[in-house]
Amino acid sequence: MRRFEGKELVIATHNKGKLQEIADLLKPFGVALSSNDDHGLPEPDETETTFVGNARIKAHAAAKATGLPALADDSGIEIDGLNGAPGVYTADWAETPDGRDFVMAMERSWAELESVSAPYPRTARFCCTLVLAWPDGHDEVFPGVMPGQIVWPMRGKQGHGYDPIFQPEGYDITFGEMDRWEKNKISHRADAFKKLIAGCFA
Repeated sequence: MRRFEGKELVIATHNKGKLQEIADLLKPFGVALSSNDDHGLPEPDETETTFVGNARIKAHAAAKATGLPALADDSGIEIDGLNGAPGVYTADWAETPDGRDFVMAMERSWAELESVSAPYPRTARFCCTLVLAWPDGHDEVFPGVMPGQIVWPMRGKQGHGYDPIFQPEGYDITFGEMDRWEKNKISHRADAFKKLIAGCFA
């Protein structure tokens, strides 16, 4: 396992919310963070069919372009009754000509579960894979998972994406009903970050 010894780290994202979340997690380590926007980097095409494959594309593209270590994540939801769909295509299911519509994506997911009479509980998991890449091509991979189930109707206005229909294991509320700081402590991203910090920073 290669330790992170640098002073600067590129977060390979254009998502300001994700950048802030990662900044909070890495604050104790005194690392200067920048994003793709700060370096004028385009969004690379995510052509892989796995979370780790797409995270690698993003991390290595940013590391190569900037000459700095870069951290990227790829995440989504896998629904067992849909053979793991939407998986890496989670955001694609929400795409419309006017931007992403996750209500539409959640309605489609539930309709497809109904159409195949998927048994209850309708188990699912949120997945997040982090890749920390160096300019010399080396990388370290940290997968995170939050198991749970899909529920209907949608509940809660917190969070984003599929949160209103995802009830995490051990809870009777959805991510959409959960305080975001509570969610950030138990989420798939938190799971992956604990592994990243233990492996490369602690």
